[in-house]
Amino acid sequence: MSAPRFATYLQYCCNDRTKALKLYQWNLQLSSAFVIPIHLLEVSIRNAVVEALENIHTSNWPWTQGFIRSLPNPTSTYSPRKDLMSVARREPTMGKVVAELKFVFWEKMFTTRHDARIWNDHLKVILPYSPTAMTVSQIRSCIYNDIGQIRELRNRIAHHEPIFSRNTIDDYNKILKMISWRNKVTSEWMDSFQLVTKLIAEKPIT
Repeated sequence: MSAPRFATYLQYCCNDRTKALKLYQWNLQLSSAFVIPIHLLEVSIRNAVVEALENIHTSNWPWTQGFIRSLPNPTSTYSPRKDLMSVARREPTMGKVVAELKFVFWEKMFTTRHDARIWNDHLKVILPYSPTAMTVSQIRSCIYNDIGQIRELRNRIAHHEPIFSRNTIDDYNKILKMISWRNKVTSEWMDSFQLVTKLIAEKPIT
């Protein structure tokens, strides 16, 4: 472990090396535990979006020009259009395309630009357990914001960065909520064996 990496933990633990090492170990365990909920969230959300796209464009949606042109194409930041076109050129089936698209692609599908084309008619169909009191716009906005937060968590874990200072119970509850809006059986199943909440309760005293 490099000194700069460990320094974050030492600083948090007032230079107590024993406490810092315990915190580092706990951070590793919690990061590992989050992989399962994040995995199930990504699969749930992308399957939900695919269902809506298939209802509109059939399973040929990755190669449908009308859909491709509806995607944003910024030049200086992530481009959903370029991502889809790049993946669809090299992958022969819709299933392969779905597996290769970045998580951010699915996040960007929940922006306002898709309300009229997709979400006004299909959001509550693909998320049948979303709150009836919320409007389509409110649900879509909530999903967009929450996925952004979880994608940030996912990236921190993937780059082996600390997550101990995050509100990780809020992260987990967002994941659980979004999965439950899609399928309550899946969310209850995940909640029955996940280790995230147990580890959060066991955070070392610093």
